[in-house]
Amino acid sequence: HVQLVESGGGLVQPGGSLNLSCAAIGKTNVLNCMGWFRQAPGKEREGVAVITRIHGGTAYADSAKGRFIISRDNSKMTWSLQMNNLKSEDTAVYYCAVVTGCTLVPWLRDPGQKSGPINWGQGTQVTVS
Repeated sequence: HVQLVESGGGLVQPGGSLNLSCAAIGKTNVLNCMGWFRQAPGKEREGVAVITRIHGGTAYADSAKGRFIISRDNSKMTWSLQMNNLKSEDTAVYYCAVVTGCTLVPWLRDPGQKSGPINWGQGTQVTVS
């Protein structure tokens, strides 16, 4: 069993920055793909950025490229999403997620495209206004 604990989020003006963090607790040695997804009101959950634990490979949604950076700290089993130049359309609840295995781009596009169960964080609200 894996528990994810998110931190960060909040209210920021357009053009501002926020940093989200996620910590995995439990049986983490089998986890290889970490990521961030978001869900705006009335919309489906969508991938924002994903990263592999071992090689640090990344994939970003087009909306995140050039503005967001995903990183991980394997020693602490944490990963973060640095969000810069935030826009009103970034307003959403952001969820961290982790799975045993994945291919980055398919998992980014569809959280169901992975190996093993998916573990979700509790979600954190990001409001850009």
